[in-house]
Amino acid sequence: MKPRLLKIARLPAMLDEALHAAYEVVEADQDGTGVGPATADLRAMVANGESTVSRELIESLPALEVIVVFGVGYDGVDVDAARQRGIRITHTPDVLTEDVADFAMALMLGIARNLRVADRFTRSGAWADGPIAFSRKVSRARLGIIGLGRIGAAIARRAEGFDMAIAYTGRRPQDVAFTYYASVVELAAAVDFLVVAVGGSASTHHLVDARVLEALGPQGYLINVGRGSVVDEQALAQALAEGRLAGAALDVYENEPHPAPPLLAMDNVLLTPHMASATWDTRRAMSDLVMANLDAWRTGTDLPTPVPH
Repeated sequence: MKPRLLKIARLPAMLDEALHAAYEVVEADQDGTGVGPATADLRAMVANGESTVSRELIESLPALEVIVVFGVGYDGVDVDAARQRGIRITHTPDVLTEDVADFAMALMLGIARNLRVADRFTRSGAWADGPIAFSRKVSRARLGIIGLGRIGAAIARRAEGFDMAIAYTGRRPQDVAFTYYASVVELAAAVDFLVVAVGGSASTHHLVDARVLEALGPQGYLINVGRGSVVDEQALAQALAEGRLAGAALDVYENEPHPAPPLLAMDNVLLTPHMASATWDTRRAMSDLVMANLDAWRTGTDLPTPVPH
């Protein structure tokens, strides 16, 4: 008889197939709506980076032993509530680093070179009336990275190929050749492009606020491949509308799948649907890691990728 498992996430078909082959899968909404008395015996849960695993949901599952997150971010999980119960949590780091870093550079180039407008300009036939407006050079510009972890460091390596002057901020200076700034405001004031590559948590909520955007200034660009909660979207929309920021490129949002409405109509904003890691190679590797964590839980061996303490 297959063990039962709770799934509160939209997952790739390849992972869904693997889960259904090995488990009796009980499905509920991403916030746990639909979990009831029939799920009280479930010992494992699969979520993703957008799922909400609240204390209330955890308390409604007295047999729960492991929460396996498909994604590197797990800010939707009440980690304290889980650990108080001895519930282990895993995620899928490393395997998506390269894709997210690639995509950060794509967003940076896309917004600086105005690709969204250029595509429409070409398709509409406007080119026949004259050339498109000039755009912004990326090579040799100043890049600031918020969070020089796995993804931030991978972005920096790529930016070196563009001869960018790289600076960063984080909890502490690292042994790297890049310039360190102790605060996000100081970093923003010193760069042309500011990339968010930090996860979501209480300590990073609205880390990029009106003060940071003001420091980045009317020639500055914001790129977010970290977490939507890190950026105050209302402050961002206001800065863009008032010309106090040159542009922004976002792959993540505060209220996914709904970007702040004012952003939708702006030509100086490039919006993508949380797709930075969405390649076949990476989604397959993430799916394999989810199954490996579940297999380790079932067999009582060390979990391959527990979340850090």
